[in-house]
Amino acid sequence: MKYKFFDHTADVMFEAYGYDLNELFENAALATEEIMVDLKSIDSKIIHVISISSDSVEDLLYDFLSELIFVKDTESFLFNKFKISIINKNKKYELKAECHGEVINRIKHRLNADAKAITKHKFEIKKIKDRYTAHVIVDI
Repeated sequence: MKYKFFDHTADVMFEAYGYDLNELFENAALATEEIMVDLKSIDSKIIHVISISSDSVEDLLYDFLSELIFVKDTESFLFNKFKISIINKNKKYELKAECHGEVINRIKHRLNADAKAITKHKFEIKKIKDRYTAHVIVDI
């Protein structure tokens, strides 16, 4: 299982899973995008690269998912595939993400809710045995 959604009052809540941080971030990105659009309606016509760094893995995920919403709002890009590389260098996490997708087309794409922001409420990443879990709430 890559991710699953939970009932939440005014927002959307999900857990994403991965056997490493790269897979966890890819699955969290897919869940975030699925809140906004039916992923099957997107073709991989463009590649948008996101490079960010942070002192903690939690802040890195928060910033990355926030950037996806920002790119949707400012450049009208939606994505359905991610290739993520995370390294821990000098006590800093660095992420490079290749995001594959296309510009929003209101006729072609089956749009869902309009994600406005990632919230810090109950935001966390846990590692249990050999698997990572991220708990995320998205303001819609």
